[in-house]
Amino acid sequence: MQYILGLFWLAKTIKAVLFWVYLWQLKEYHIGRFLAHFETEKGKRILLNFLQIFKILLLGGVFLYPKIFPFVLIFIYAAESAMLGKNILQRKRIGPIFTKKAIVLVSLGIFSAILISVFLWLKMGSRENFSKFSLWLLVADILTPILVSAIVLLLQPIAVFGRNQIIKKAKEKRKQYENLLTIGITGSYGKTSTKEFLAVILSEKFNVLKTEKHQNSEIGISQCVLNNLNEEHEIFIAEMGAYNRGGIKLLCDIAKPKIGILTGINEQHMATFGSQEKTIRTKYELIESLPEKGLAIFNGDNQYCLDLYKETRSPKRLCGKTKTINGEKSDVFVENIKIEKDSLSFKTVSKNGDSAELKVNIAGKQNIENLLLAICCAKDLGMTLEEIARACKKIKSEQGAMKIIKGRNNLNIIDSTYSANPDGVISDLDYLKILPGKKVIIMPCLIELGNASKEVHQKIGRKIGEVCDLAIITTRDKYKEIRESALSAGMTEIDIFCFDDPKEIYEKIKAFCKSGDTILLESRVPKQLIRKLTENN
Repeated sequence: MQYILGLFWLAKTIKAVLFWVYLWQLKEYHIGRFLAHFETEKGKRILLNFLQIFKILLLGGVFLYPKIFPFVLIFIYAAESAMLGKNILQRKRIGPIFTKKAIVLVSLGIFSAILISVFLWLKMGSRENFSKFSLWLLVADILTPILVSAIVLLLQPIAVFGRNQIIKKAKEKRKQYENLLTIGITGSYGKTSTKEFLAVILSEKFNVLKTEKHQNSEIGISQCVLNNLNEEHEIFIAEMGAYNRGGIKLLCDIAKPKIGILTGINEQHMATFGSQEKTIRTKYELIESLPEKGLAIFNGDNQYCLDLYKETRSPKRLCGKTKTINGEKSDVFVENIKIEKDSLSFKTVSKNGDSAELKVNIAGKQNIENLLLAICCAKDLGMTLEEIARACKKIKSEQGAMKIIKGRNNLNIIDSTYSANPDGVISDLDYLKILPGKKVIIMPCLIELGNASKEVHQKIGRKIGEVCDLAIITTRDKYKEIRESALSAGMTEIDIFCFDDPKEIYEKIKAFCKSGDTILLESRVPKQLIRKLTENN
């Protein structure tokens, strides 16, 4: 029986190792983001769910019922092992993306589990020590999250050394391309879309290299330089993200931008930065890192960016939807905005009087800000507004970070699950207003907002109440704030719910919606739900 218990324990522990490495990877091995996760309702459930509490209480069972205790444990671990097998058969993700780092971490975690089991077997694997053997297996089980986290943190110095070597090589390679023009793009939101728009526009005239999805960290940018940069490239567009002061400066030391674009700043990741002021100063590191003859481009429709524009004394440009913004003249602005389901149309006007009509096949008014930043940059690099307008016709809908999908039973599905931030959610809800039929939003509460979380969710709740006929919130962290604000804005109590089971959500949608209605999927929603809503299409 000891052998059976040990096998089931090992299978369960391998599953736990895979999960905890996955969670660390999801938070980019950043301890601040990892710890912030456990401030959320979902994070708390990971640590203190029913099974975990039961296991802790079960520790006392070995003294009260020493003969029964091991068999209870066998039953629990057999059930957990069966769930692992079921997930494998159903091809559900049970672990991290297997990068080199993740493979090392998983291997060390599993090797440690094997060592623990072998040690306990040698020390107390006899029949008379069955209860004691079972007890220590349970202790090791409960401490698995600490074990995996300790392995991650202990390997950090090695990871940092390896990272620094990659950065060093990238810097050395970057120095070889003195004529390469690098454009850095940072902000709390809009970075990826602005990068994609700019790359399409500039590719009409230049040979352009851009960072790919999720390549906005020091490793991502360095690998892009090492693996993709060659002598044919004239322009390198680097998306830049960070969670701490000094992070953007480090990226600038690698990429050496001559143009910096600041897309917008909000409360996103405030929990890791510590304060809004630290967020602002970190994003501004891009502008501070530009050379004397560099160029800074700001989104004037964002108040924080506008304040930084006024602060900047080096060459700069301001973009906005209006000709003047709080007394400051926009270098590029728009007129005659027309928003349709699948496209944006507007007239782009520069400060010197040039203009051009644009139609872009992307959804959502918020993309005008990102387009203006790209247009302004391209214009400074010698492209005319007419050339830019022609190039914009090649922009694809998915490059706007929001996709419109025809769902099951002719439902309109707005897929905005790539990422989420406070401004993005509000903008998506504004877009939802123009679409036909009943309007539904499905979203979790936003995370890593620090002290601003309550106010942000109240604002989102009010907008939901103004726009939506039905709201399903999939996490409970700030559900109360969303619900109360939505009700105050006109939503009724029977139209806002909180549950996370994909089947339950789908049944609610099926009963509520009819052909032609629209559902907004915001941030991380269950993939199983997305499949149900879009299958057969």
